[in-house]
Amino acid sequence: MKLVLISAFIAAGVLATGAAQASPELAKSAGCAKCHEMDKTKKGAPGFKESAAKYKGKADAEATMFKNVTNPDGDHPENKKANPEDIKTMIKWILTL
Repeated sequence: MKLVLISAFIAAGVLATGAAQASPELAKSAGCAKCHEMDKTKKGAPGFKESAAKYKGKADAEATMFKNVTNPDGDHPENKKANPEDIKTMIKWILTL
């Protein structure tokens, strides 16, 4: 019984941590929100939901988005504030919208 309870608490902690990391708060702290909003274009950048719709159902969506965001010659100057794991978390979150 103890093992079941411990496992449940660990699982709940992992789920809560993942949900907290993939959020508008992470978008703000990572610098994404300077150019992107949830539902509309800002500074010429598509909203998160527009990006989600563009890549929805594509098998290589995560890899393509990661490459686009981290391309040193690309148009994501704020990505330097985010580590690669935060960027991956953001991409996964965006694709759920």
